[in-house]
Amino acid sequence: MTAVINGGDRADARRNRARMLTAAGEAFAADGLEVPLGEIARRAGVGAGTVYRHFPTKQALLEAVFVQHLDGLVAAGERLMAHLPPTQALFAFLQEVVEKTDKGGHICDVVAGDASWPHPMLTASVQRFRQVLTALLHAAQRSGGVRADLDPDDVVALTVGCAAILRGRHDRSAGLSLVRLVLDSLRPSVTEQPFRDDRCEECGTTLPLRSTGRPARYCGATCRQRARRRRLAG
Repeated sequence: MTAVINGGDRADARRNRARMLTAAGEAFAADGLEVPLGEIARRAGVGAGTVYRHFPTKQALLEAVFVQHLDGLVAAGERLMAHLPPTQALFAFLQEVVEKTDKGGHICDVVAGDASWPHPMLTASVQRFRQVLTALLHAAQRSGGVRADLDPDDVVALTVGCAAILRGRHDRSAGLSLVRLVLDSLRPSVTEQPFRDDRCEECGTTLPLRSTGRPARYCGATCRQRARRRRLAG
C-alpha cells in the first residue's frame, strides 16, 4: 500500500513539475525573465511552496526551462536526421529551432554560449544540441546542399539572427518567409561568370556570346582584315 502511495506521489510530483515548466516557459516568453515565482505558481495551478520545493531559485527554474527546450530540439533533430535526406533535414531543423525560440529570445543567448549565463545544468544540453547541429550540417555539406565554407558557429549565429527577425515581425507568415530567405543563404551559390566586355576590338560592335570555344575578337572578316593590316603596317 505504501509503495502505491509513494508511486502516486511521484507521479503527482512529475505532473506538477511538468506544469510548472510549461507555465514558466509561457510566462518568461510573454513577460520576460522578471516574472515572480508566485505568478508562475498561479499559472501552473500549484502553491508557491511547491515551486520552491522543485526550484529553490529562479535561476534553477530558468535553467530547467532551457534544458527542456534544448532537449526537445535535440530530439527533433535526431528524428529529422533519421527520416529525411541530409539537406532537407538540416533546413527543417533550423526552421524548427527558429520557430520554437523566437518568443524565448534568451534561449538564443544560451545556445550561442553567452558568457553572462552561468548555466552548469545546461552544459550537457548545449553540447548535445551542438552535436546534432554539427552532424546535420556536415551531412548536408557532404551531400552538396550547403556551402562547404560554413561551420557550426556560423549556423548558430545565423539561426539566432533569424529568431530575432521572426520576433520583430508582427506578421508571422511574412516573418517566416523572410527567415526562409535568410536560411537559403546557406545553400551553395551559383558560380558567377566573370565579366566580359564582348565587343569587336576594331569597331566596338557588341558580339554574340559563345557557349564554347575562345571568345570572338572581331565582328566579321572586314574588321579582322582591317586589324591585320594595322598590325602589319605598325
